Amino acid sequence: MTRAEAKERNRRALLDAALEAVSRDGHRAKLDEIAERAEVTTGAVYSLFGSKSGLVVAAIADYLRPHYAEMERAVPPGLDLLEAADAFARRYRRSLDAPDARSGLSLQITLLDMAVHDPDLGARFAESIRTQEGHLVELFTGRSHADGAVTPGQARHLVTALRALFVGLGQGVILGLAEGSDEQYFADAARALASGMSSRRP
Repeated sequence: MTRAEAKERNRRALLDAALEAVSRDGHRAKLDEIAERAEVTTGAVYSLFGSKSGLVVAAIADYLRPHYAEMERAVPPGLDLLEAADAFARRYRRSLDAPDARSGLSLQITLLDMAVHDPDLGARFAESIRTQEGHLVELFTGRSHADGAVTPGQARHLVTALRALFVGLGQGVILGLAEGSDEQYFADAARALASGMSSRRP
């Protein structure tokens, strides 16, 4: 194994170990236990990620990245804004029926708890999520709507609203508190948000 391969192996092992530890122990996850599970020293954590917080944020970003990528793939070019919002909503709703949906909700709740206990870590989480959401902003920017094209500012407002809407609805679906919230319901809600977007062009 080359030095670069060993470094990548250690990075991958730490990301996996950190996600498992955070999912299980939340803010009580211990750095030395994460390093032990990854079969590296704690020094490797500081070398690769700078700190425990850096490792945790990287692990969550690594976990979320494919989910955001799937959402992007679900919305092809050529759709106008309402069609794009519809396609995005339907893909999000289908993700709630995936085998890992409940574990995903558990992790979401754990991360909120961690953010409460460690505001600095919470700020890092927020920045990481904003970075991921930036790809969704790009996904909606430029699509035709109301005799014009969606601006980056409008797209960001829409993505923020969709996230708030779907996180709440998603929790309800997983917990059995959102009867009738099928794909069409999600799509109608997303279209309503998109169609009601301000005509102002921030």
